[in-house]
Amino acid sequence: MEPEKASGGTGKKQVEEGMKEGAAKPEWANGLRKFYDSVVDEPLPDSFKDLLSKLDDDK
Repeated sequence: MEPEKASGGTGKKQVEEGMKEGAAKPEWANGLRKFYDSVVDEPLPDSFKDLLSKLDDDK
């Protein structure tokens, strides 16, 4: 008898299956998407660029 595997997390497929076509997204989803996009669009600080450059030079 094989041990049961725990089903942890929510995969993309499960989320897509959970959203019915034409179903409204929760209000917080739009706010979360806007926040995520604003973080992704932030420029990389010069100190990080310098650090990455130093790490690349060590190779």
